This record gives sequence, structure tokens and C-alpha cells, in this order.
Amino acid sequence: MKIDFSGKTALVTASTGGIGFAIAQELAASGAVVILNGRSEESVAKATRKLQGEVPGAKLQGAVANLQDASGVEQLLKQLPKVDILVNNAGIYGPQDFYDTDDATWENYWQTNVMSGVRLSRALLPAMTKQGFGRVVFISSESARNIPADMIHYGVTKTALLALARGLAKYVAGTGVTVNSVLPGPTISDGFATMMKDEVERTGKSLETLAKEFVMAHRPSSVIQRAASVEEVANMVVYICSPQASATSGAALRVDGGVVDDIL
Repeated sequence: MKIDFSGKTALVTASTGGIGFAIAQELAASGAVVILNGRSEESVAKATRKLQGEVPGAKLQGAVANLQDASGVEQLLKQLPKVDILVNNAGIYGPQDFYDTDDATWENYWQTNVMSGVRLSRALLPAMTKQGFGRVVFISSESARNIPADMIHYGVTKTALLALARGLAKYVAGTGVTVNSVLPGPTISDGFATMMKDEVERTGKSLETLAKEFVMAHRPSSVIQRAASVEEVANMVVYICSPQASATSGAALRVDGGVVDDIL
């Protein structure tokens, strides 16, 4: 199967590192014009240089905007050309006791994780439906179905994305536009590497080994019994954005290594 995005423009939000950067890299390698989004000029410029090194000849555009509120989304929209593929990857996470999670924290998570995707989809879907082609992907999480007790606020937002994607898929039914969600599980991302930096230095163990130990201790239902790579998550996203995936819409596609103990 050869996936070719020549002539297509893709926006990947929060794409200066981690899963977002890996998705942007694979889309660029498949011929798409990719819009890299980050919260600062520095982070976007650094990611652009890195991606150009990884994919020589990549067609890239930078767009600086913080998507935590409506004004940030408006700032991003003003910088965009016509977008054929929207990957809603922007999100925040972090453990916090439920009793200590105040309204401001809940609102911050809701605005960033959910409303950024709502606002971008509302703005970009009309042109996609008019041209008869478009792809919208929401990066959810296995936490959407396996709500972590120490991150209830996070899990709730990720569950909301599943409902949003399904509803939008039905809303644009028959237009040639598909809307799906992708659910990564434990993944060796930049954030995980930062979190484990001291542990790597203390134990001398590799990041992959520590990730595997984390999975076996905290996600023992994992079928692959290790963490995924960001490239493995990106591969699913790139496929679901492709013309070849035209019969898949309204789906919640898991890249969780089988953590969620479910046959569906």
C-alpha cells in the first residue's frame, strides 16, 4: 500500500514534539504540506528544522498559537491556508487527586483537550465537505475507556473526544469527509522521556526498559507487554487520514497495545 498525500495540506496541532511531531513527520514523508503548530516561535522553528532534517524536501508551514482558549484558536485560524486534514492532537495531562481538582483545572482541561478540537472542526469542516474530501482525527487515549483514578479530569476529556468524533462523523455523513478518534496507550513520548530522565540516570536502564516496567506494573492487561513508540501511533493516524481509509468513519481506533481488555 502506497499512501500519497500529494496536493493535500494537513494541520497537526501541538506538533513540535512527541506524538504530534511523529504524525507530522509521517504525513510530510507521504507528500503532504504540513502545518506545524506550537505555543512559541522558538518551539515551532526548532521542530521545523528538525523535521526538514528528517524529511529532506518536506513542505512545511509554522503556525504559532496556544489553543487553550477561543482567542488562541482564532489566532491559529488566521494563519491557515485551506486544510484537507485536521489532526486534533493538542492536549494536557497530569495526575491530581479528585478532591483537589478545582473548577479552574477542570475548565483548563476542557478548553484545551476538547474545545480546541470543537472550534477547529467547526471552522474547517465546511470547506472539506464542500470539496468532497477531508479527514478529521482526534487523538484521544486509552484513558477514555480506562479512566485513571488519579486523572479523572483528564479521562473525562478524552472520553468526550470519542463522542465528539462519532457525532461529527454522523453530521458529515455522505460528504466524503471522515472523522475518527485514535486511542494511544502507554507511549514512549518526549513527555515520558522527560519524566523518566532521573530514573534513567539513577538505574542505568534504557528508556524502553523503564517503559516496559511501567506498563507491566500499571497496565498489566497489555497484550504487547511494552510501551508503543510514537511512530507506531503515527502510523495509525496516517493510515486513517489516507484515501485508502475512506470506508472508516466514526471509529475509535486503539493503539493501546491491548491494554483495554475488550474484544471490540
